[in-house]
Amino acid sequence: MINSFSPYINNETKILILGTMPGVQSLEKQEYYAHPRNHFWKIMYTLFSELPIAIAFDEKIKLLQDHHIGLWDVLENCERKGSLDIHIKKQKVNDFDSLFEKYPQIRKIIFNGKESHRYFFKTFGQIKGITYYVMPSTSPANTMSFDKKRELWASCF
Repeated sequence: MINSFSPYINNETKILILGTMPGVQSLEKQEYYAHPRNHFWKIMYTLFSELPIAIAFDEKIKLLQDHHIGLWDVLENCERKGSLDIHIKKQKVNDFDSLFEKYPQIRKIIFNGKESHRYFFKTFGQIKGITYYVMPSTSPANTMSFDKKRELWASCF
């Protein structure tokens, strides 16, 4: 059984980015999007800051929080061999009812990939007052070009 991380959300968070479950390298480093070929941080830095990307994870989180963006995963835990969402079994969804009660100012959810949206929507459906955006996964398994991913992600902000 593998477990997700605690959410990186505060009282200023208006946008929530949701992945499915951290990959193997992220779990090892205890940092979201730690795989060196994952485009997530490069996209965030090209949209909101300047390259180079910060090395310290807390600086990366600060960049998001400075732009009212939170980060979490749809799943609390699951069984999975490797990092691919297609291998997820026996999953448990995080407690979003409590999260949205505590942070009612969240009005936008950006899903990092179709699978995170699928798991979320299956449990919660469309939540009134929250807009959903399903973006291409930033994972290296998604072979879409960086420029195309960045262009699509930019459309949500």
